[in-house]
Amino acid sequence: MKFCSLSSGSRGNCQYLETKYMKVLIDAGLSARKIEHFLDHIGVHPSQIDYIFVTHEHMDHIQGVGPLSRRYNIPIVASFGTWMAMEKIVGKIPDENRCVFSPGEECSLGDLDFMPFHIYHDAVDPVGFAFYHEKKKAIVLTDSGIVTPEMKKIICRADLYLIEANHDPLMLEKGPYPRQLKQRIASDYGHLSNEISGKVLSEVLKGEREVILLGHLSEENNIPKVALNTVARYLTNRGLDIRKDLRIGCARVEHPSPLIALE
Repeated sequence: MKFCSLSSGSRGNCQYLETKYMKVLIDAGLSARKIEHFLDHIGVHPSQIDYIFVTHEHMDHIQGVGPLSRRYNIPIVASFGTWMAMEKIVGKIPDENRCVFSPGEECSLGDLDFMPFHIYHDAVDPVGFAFYHEKKKAIVLTDSGIVTPEMKKIICRADLYLIEANHDPLMLEKGPYPRQLKQRIASDYGHLSNEISGKVLSEVLKGEREVILLGHLSEENNIPKVALNTVARYLTNRGLDIRKDLRIGCARVEHPSPLIALE
């Protein structure tokens, strides 16, 4: 299994996952042209993409979904609720390219198995994804205000995590956002803070050289160094050596991460 965060942040989110026979995107929240450019950066042509998975209907996750699907005849995979919420935004999609899953049910497409699981965000039917291939497991979890014990059971023992570390609570509180928006971000249906992300990771990681990409960092309410230091503090307190036991970094919105091979 190979994974790349093409872009992750408030301006757009798009992840790439590859198995022996499959190449998929998880969300396409940038313009189709920018996603094409980022795919070229890792040597992938958009016509090679087999499916686009959608976590929820917010524009920073679906901006390029419709154009890419129509341009390259790519099926779109989403829950029924998300389909209903994003239908007018993504535009006309042929029936054969409309794939529907039910959160909580394990599914397979080609040689890729996946579990869409319920998350807590102010969207109609938002999900995170656990992907499985040849004994490897990758988690995509952003846009959730909380992580429940049930979610932790699903995401534990993974080899790679793209997990949200959206904001530093103090920076959010002192930042320029209106009070209502601050309350929404910090709510149970908003976004994960650095602290929550660090706490969750400290509870699910084994220290077996897992890859952690901190994603969806706010450009106004976070700094990569702050996110990394906060998460590292939780992991160190758990007894993990972040240099020896793990591989950790921040996914950026302006350029792709390296293409990471899980072997």
